[in-house]
Amino acid sequence: MVDGERCEYYLVCPAGIPNYGDELIAATWLRHLAQVAPDADVVVDCLGPQAAADRLRGLHPRVRFQNVLWQLCVDHWSPDPAATARAVAATVDAAGRPAAADGLGALRHARVVHLLGGGFINAIWAPFAGLLAGITAATRRSGGRAAMTGQGLWPPAEGKSGLIRSLAEGFEVVDVRDEASAELVGCAASRSCDDVFLGMGPHLFDSRDEVPEVMVSLQSLLAETGPQDLVGFVVRTLREWGADRVGLLECAPDQDVDVLAAARQALPDARVYSMADVLRDGLPARPGQAWLTTRFHPHLVAAAAGAAGVALSIKPDYYGIKHRSLTDIGSKWRLLEGLDVPERPTAGGYRPEDLTRLRAAKRAVADRVYAPDTAG
Repeated sequence: MVDGERCEYYLVCPAGIPNYGDELIAATWLRHLAQVAPDADVVVDCLGPQAAADRLRGLHPRVRFQNVLWQLCVDHWSPDPAATARAVAATVDAAGRPAAADGLGALRHARVVHLLGGGFINAIWAPFAGLLAGITAATRRSGGRAAMTGQGLWPPAEGKSGLIRSLAEGFEVVDVRDEASAELVGCAASRSCDDVFLGMGPHLFDSRDEVPEVMVSLQSLLAETGPQDLVGFVVRTLREWGADRVGLLECAPDQDVDVLAAARQALPDARVYSMADVLRDGLPARPGQAWLTTRFHPHLVAAAAGAAGVALSIKPDYYGIKHRSLTDIGSKWRLLEGLDVPERPTAGGYRPEDLTRLRAAKRAVADRVYAPDTAG
């Protein structure tokens, strides 16, 4: 508890990049806090504050957006994530450093500092371990609660498993979404599921009109296969499946440009759904539909809608872990690790009882993070 300070929740997430999954996770927690703590001051520390604010500010009546911890990680970016972590923690902890001018005040006085879920602390973006260090430095000063939920921490940077494990020890709530991350963190972690399951509901699905019989979501970022090879695989697969009505999903406007341009050229009759479309109207997913996706959150949401699908693992030690975290908890989708054309899937996604169980598990985690003794 922080005497004399208004109850304030400080959320840390990569919203504003933009990316469908990251925006969805941030929206999930803001909707939750609007239900359980509508009068609390909420700060979202994110990569793109203005873009995130434009999309998310209406979800909680007292939310504001800034970029503090992320910028500190960038300012102290190092090949050695431990060096970044030390520098970020020292900056947050510096007693004589003015807080108001650089946005540190809210972080230093928050009653809960909550690292929202996702897969951004790993070998790919190793210096973002500084987020963990900054959060624990802040909550040591304030007496507040440090929490992380729905984390995908695999693969760790080489030789840095101990660093991640030691930083996680400073968190009161440690929740991960996959088995590899649970083993990395150790006995302190609970394994529930991705944060989106907390807010699972009909608002995530677009059922207003006839959706395509087959939906495709492709990316080239992090792929070990080039855009043209990916698109060629999709074209062969759709031909084998006999697909007539096809939709293309954009999940990251700034990252998917090349592969989507190639896909549009190869599939000129496909209907294109932008990230803005699906965040506003929901994902075009339904039972009886087939999906082919490289991305994780379209798998999660489409499977929850009852669609069948194939998840293509474009980077097995990262995306393979992510997609497998969904099949481990009930998705009936097939995981494909090569470009051999698969049979058209017919088994649907999650059973209703699976979704009920997963949402309850995530709500139990949320109740630990925002427990009554932090409410002021």
